[in-house]
Amino acid sequence: MLYPTTLESKLGFDKIRELIKQACISPLGQDYVDRVRFSDNHALIDKLLRQTYEFKQIVQYETDFPQSNYIDVREQLSRARVEGLALTEQEFFDLKLALRTIQDCLRFLEKQEDETPFPYLKEMAGPVSVDKNLVASLDRIIDDRGLVRDSASPELSSIRRRIISEQANLRKRLDTIVRQARQNGWIPDDLNLTVRGGRLVIPIAAEHKRKIKGFVHDESQTGQTVFLEPAEVFDANNEVRELEYAERREIYRILLALTDQVRPHLEGLKRAVNFLGQIDFIRAKAKLAIQLDAGMPMFHNRPVVNWINARHPLLHLSFTKQGKQVVPLSIELNEQQRILIISGPNAGGKSVALKTIGLIQYMLQCGLLVPLTEYSDVGVFQNLFIDIGDEQSLENDLSTYSSHLTAMKQFLIGAHKRTLFLIDEFGTGTEPGLGGAVAESILEDLNKSGAYGVINTHYTNLKVFADKTPGLINGAMRFDGEHLEPLYQLETGRPGSSFAFEIAQKIGLPKGVIDRAKEKLGTQQVNFEKLLKELDIEKRVFSEKNLEISINQRKVAQQLAEYTALKTKLDNEQKQLLNDAKQKAKALVQEANQRIESTIREIKESKAEREPTRQIRQELERFEQKALKPEVVAPVEKPKPAEPEFETDNGVIGVGSYVRIIGQNAIGEVLSLRGKDVELRIGDLKTNIKLNRLEKVSKRTFKEATDVRDDRPRSQGMDLNEKMLNFSFNLDIRGKRGEEAIGEVDRFFDDALMLGYPELRIVHGKGDGILRTLVRNHLRGYKQVGKMEDEHADRGGAGVTIVKMK
Repeated sequence: MLYPTTLESKLGFDKIRELIKQACISPLGQDYVDRVRFSDNHALIDKLLRQTYEFKQIVQYETDFPQSNYIDVREQLSRARVEGLALTEQEFFDLKLALRTIQDCLRFLEKQEDETPFPYLKEMAGPVSVDKNLVASLDRIIDDRGLVRDSASPELSSIRRRIISEQANLRKRLDTIVRQARQNGWIPDDLNLTVRGGRLVIPIAAEHKRKIKGFVHDESQTGQTVFLEPAEVFDANNEVRELEYAERREIYRILLALTDQVRPHLEGLKRAVNFLGQIDFIRAKAKLAIQLDAGMPMFHNRPVVNWINARHPLLHLSFTKQGKQVVPLSIELNEQQRILIISGPNAGGKSVALKTIGLIQYMLQCGLLVPLTEYSDVGVFQNLFIDIGDEQSLENDLSTYSSHLTAMKQFLIGAHKRTLFLIDEFGTGTEPGLGGAVAESILEDLNKSGAYGVINTHYTNLKVFADKTPGLINGAMRFDGEHLEPLYQLETGRPGSSFAFEIAQKIGLPKGVIDRAKEKLGTQQVNFEKLLKELDIEKRVFSEKNLEISINQRKVAQQLAEYTALKTKLDNEQKQLLNDAKQKAKALVQEANQRIESTIREIKESKAEREPTRQIRQELERFEQKALKPEVVAPVEKPKPAEPEFETDNGVIGVGSYVRIIGQNAIGEVLSLRGKDVELRIGDLKTNIKLNRLEKVSKRTFKEATDVRDDRPRSQGMDLNEKMLNFSFNLDIRGKRGEEAIGEVDRFFDDALMLGYPELRIVHGKGDGILRTLVRNHLRGYKQVGKMEDEHADRGGAGVTIVKMK
């Protein structure tokens, strides 16, 4: 079931039909385009998709497939049914060309034999056949100019030979008359024989027409020339005319017999012509698929939407002509998350995303390839309901809101587990509070029905409802909150902000008007929108940080591998050097030993004292042992771990003790003990924390850590967990005066120090740079600040200061 009846025009499928028609060669294929219908028959849709996918391969890679003569001969076949009626030469010529194209198509599909890469097209061609005798008869009788051949019958051949002979004799006699008349000056030199009324005549000046006896058939527009048939060629012209009549009678007899021969084959010819129309139609779909870069995704016989890089077909064609690219849409709807609630600012791409989903699903279930990546998952829905725009009508007395409610009534009646519904600007057209309540109630029933759907909305209550209701999921069209520009990217899992105040501020609406609007709206809604904006900014920042960390990790891994390889190489070279040194030392010692032995021998021979000789030999052995002993490399001292930053106290933690939260810089004083729970005061804050998370420090450490400037009076304790939950590392002080901005920065910085944030982001705007200079000079007074720098140019540049802690 489809709703409304204007669904095709609302989605733009009527333009898709027109594009397919333009790609067809003949009315045969165009008629099939008009018959395209939405179907929920999985087997039929799958066959249509595969036929188109196969033909896409043919168009892209096969050059010998027939490309012309897709001629519509259905009218000729209908006339051939009438007994006693003969088709004309031109009609038979069209039939001949069409049958030749059909035969070429069949031969192309049959030549692949059992290994055909086009099984679905070959299956479609199975019931089609063309009688070879009939085609041979057409070739024998009709030539390639579309005329009956001389050899079509012996009688026709004889008549045409006689006509040629009589026309040659007639022309000779007329040439003689013309030559004589030209000599007499009756005929100008530039005029020759011509034909009037099927008879050969001579052109002659009007004043000389009585000089030659004959019959005047015509005259020129000026009347100065007449076209005369001389009396002496009357009989010859009559003979030619009679032969031409005989020729026509013979041709009609031949064509009548050929028509009678065609009549028994009309049913088979009708199937063949329908096949030719299907080929033309599928070929047109394939050509459109190539234009759209469309493919054959994974097709399932169940409701599923798991699309990757979907592109709106019409937008893709338009952008391609302009040399631009469409931002692709990726979306997933499954049994756990069946309904997607898309929010975000106006002109952010919500409606385009909705129409993309509707048009692609409709095209798919009409048997068209769709612009998705081929590993996307697509499914079948029985119902497709859309509420895009409105059906406001003066005749039916329908307002915009009434038309929306009428559509919702149909949705609620027909929705079930195989329904896909698409709703744009859900609940609009009436008072927002009432409209939001009605919309939430309708959404609740649609969720209970098990239907799948996508809804665009600005209502906060629907975003909250989707967040806490199984089967629903929030989504947002991404928006650059710094530059207030849409990114046209769908992100699921969180709602989007409408950025109403930011856009109003960018347009230049007076600040007082915007401030009063915030007051009228209430802090809860303003904080909700602010939170959504900050979450978007934080997510983008952390995504880039994660990318940067990933890149750094790869660099570290690469450097570690290089270090390991270098260390191995150095170790091997060191061993080699030691071995070489030992070999040289050993050789040196051996040589020295030989010399010493020689010396001793000489001493003995000279009868020297034994004791000096023995001492010399012992010294030699000690020298050899020392030279050959392996060198001991002194171990490299490992760097000592850094001294703890805080001076610890090993005593027992009790009331009044000074302690530090392990792993953090926060230092506080113990107010009370309750078992393993400790009430702790950190600066102006009080919190409860487990005893095993604390480390006792000295009083001197406590004084050094708390020796920071703070002229504000102490307030009552605050829950640290709540403070961590509500803290945002992003501070926006644009539009504030200097003193007010510095106060905001101080409070923001104190909270960040207490919570241990390593990096902060302060948005002060560019302007003349006064506020930026003031803030940075002030932050230099904090000893915890390690570095300050501008944000990336894409996220605010000099209008944002990134503060990195030591």
